Amino acid sequence: MTTTLGSTESVYENEGNKQGSARKSRPGAVLAVVLLGYFMAILDVAIVNVALPTIRSTLHSSGAGLQLSVSGYTISYAVLIVTGARLGDLWGHARLFRGGLVLFTLASLACGLAPSTGALVAFRLVQGAGAAAMMPQVLSLIQRTFEGRARLKAMSLYTAVISGGAVAGQVLGGVLISADILHSTWRPCFLVNVPVGIVVLLASIRVLPKDKGEPGRGLDPVGVAILTPTVLAFVVPLVMGHDEHWPLWGWLLLGASALGLALFAVVESRIGRRGGTPIIPGRVLRLEGFAVSVGTLFLSLVLMMGLMFAITLHLQGALGFSALDSGLAFAPQAVAVFLVAMNWRRLPQRWFVHEVVFGFLLTSASVAGMALVLRHGGTGGGARWILMTTLGFGLGFAFSPLMGLMLSRVPLRDAADASGVIATLTQIGQVTGVATVGTLFLNLDTGARGSSAHAVAVVCAVSAGLALLGALAASRIPRLR
Repeated sequence: MTTTLGSTESVYENEGNKQGSARKSRPGAVLAVVLLGYFMAILDVAIVNVALPTIRSTLHSSGAGLQLSVSGYTISYAVLIVTGARLGDLWGHARLFRGGLVLFTLASLACGLAPSTGALVAFRLVQGAGAAAMMPQVLSLIQRTFEGRARLKAMSLYTAVISGGAVAGQVLGGVLISADILHSTWRPCFLVNVPVGIVVLLASIRVLPKDKGEPGRGLDPVGVAILTPTVLAFVVPLVMGHDEHWPLWGWLLLGASALGLALFAVVESRIGRRGGTPIIPGRVLRLEGFAVSVGTLFLSLVLMMGLMFAITLHLQGALGFSALDSGLAFAPQAVAVFLVAMNWRRLPQRWFVHEVVFGFLLTSASVAGMALVLRHGGTGGGARWILMTTLGFGLGFAFSPLMGLMLSRVPLRDAADASGVIATLTQIGQVTGVATVGTLFLNLDTGARGSSAHAVAVVCAVSAGLALLGALAASRIPRLR
């Protein structure tokens, strides 16, 4: 019998991990700890967006340096997160959560004290490695702590953190930079993680279960050795291409990444047939609707992160918004995303796919409207606030039910591996969004009068088209039965 995330019985839970069951701990405390750590890491993906102009002015960063300040974190995160998920199975989910949290917190301190763009990028890579160890353990710990309706409620909070964290980062970043604590400009965006990380670490020692991992799991070093350079070969040209004028080596690396992906699929399939433990089991990708759902999720992250990157630069650059005003401009979107994330499950289960399709259609209409109100160089006034709100509702409906649909079909024995796949594609989607949609904005924003308004209008129009593609892809997701 296949056991899904929404079920109330699990052979895997009851027989495979009794010795470290999180149910012996206080469920509410476990959820609060892991989600606070998760929120902190999600927040860090976006919080630097608002800080980009001040980082550029204080560290004299190039365009590539700015993109790497955003993408360096997600590069190492995307490369290592599947490995982090498997290490949780091997060494224990609580142990990996704490280890990743320590590394993330120390790297945040280093980022906040970074003297140069190069140092900041290097420490962001370390931050990503810490997040890659910490974040895959959250889903596994939730599954081992909750059952039935309690699990569904916990999963709603989980998706709310994922979907709302990135937008909330824009708001919090603006508040911290505008406060200019001790004339430190952008640095509190990273330093704020230090006290939060310490609190979460101390709490995790008290409330998280003691587990020893799962028997019969291996690390799959061959798979890791192929996947790591494949992801790097895909991401690095996207990040560096604009500043380097799209050199030949970039296109060669992109081609190599396609070959690497094909080789990875062949090797992983062979390992599975021989009875080994591939780092991405083929049965996970063959789950009903999983592949199309992951592809749709990837598209939604490309859309969201690219759009946020471009709008942030336009608001602070061409329109002269302060970091606080720029952050608050995303507040309606953040509130709307959170409201949807907490309430989408109230509708009948048979409507979940329709919610995703509706979300993408509403997103498309909202960003098309944004193109119209921003294309002449004005702030958009009240229309922009309304459109940011409807955009939040659109992204919320596109994202939260989609996560639920994917996770509901994953057997508990494959939860860690599925979490690693989802998180990897999520991070690559964010990098791709900043690198492609962000590059489109940077190419069109020549510095001439009105060029930024034209650039952001084009980006919004392209994003509207991407949202329509998302609606089409979502319509192919099988309904839950």
